Amino acid sequence: MPIMDIHSHTYYSRCGRDQFEQIIEAAIDGGVELFGISDHNYGVGDRIEEYRAKQAEMREKYKDRIRVLSGFEICTLKDPALVGYTYDYPLSRLEGFDYVLVENIHDERSVWGLDLPEMRKDFPCRVGIAHTDLIGLARQLGEDPTAFLRRFAEKDIFWEMNVSYDSIHNYREHAYVLRLKESEEEQEMVRRSGIRLSVGFDGHRVEDYRPDRVRDMCAWLEEKNLPLVEF
Repeated sequence: MPIMDIHSHTYYSRCGRDQFEQIIEAAIDGGVELFGISDHNYGVGDRIEEYRAKQAEMREKYKDRIRVLSGFEICTLKDPALVGYTYDYPLSRLEGFDYVLVENIHDERSVWGLDLPEMRKDFPCRVGIAHTDLIGLARQLGEDPTAFLRRFAEKDIFWEMNVSYDSIHNYREHAYVLRLKESEEEQEMVRRSGIRLSVGFDGHRVEDYRPDRVRDMCAWLEEKNLPLVEF
């Protein structure tokens, strides 16, 4: 398995401030082998072509040192305070990205919500669920967690293991990731469902970056025979 971190932010995100080169160099120094840049859709806004071109430039610049993926994080909340709504432009505009990370599908304000598996065919790139407790959501809905995860797996939607631990997130770890690591029952649910996993630090400040957390999670997934998504 490659050492993967496919959730990171640059100055294109309102909550980010770093240059592309800064975060890529930090990933290289930390032993990351597959690195994805995935700024927020409402931060990129109408600059999507410019953004994708910058990602392509970085892929070429660093091709001999690390594999850089072109990602995009989509907030699905119908919130007038956010500029660059997901539903303001057709999904065809995502052509050229390697993947998108979709967040907020558990929220009643989400414009996609649990319709995402049926929408998957309209995406021109890979699709993942970002920092969301899918097993907890299944239980909340009264559904069998394995079958719930399989619904996403069958549509080739992967699930992110978010290992953030930084100032932007108030040094809060994601409970669903901690719970999965403690629960052999949940680990078996993931295996039986066939869903593939990704790892992301969700970095917003290069000085907070902890590539050791990324490496440790990738190693743990391999040890437990929990499959990573492939690109």
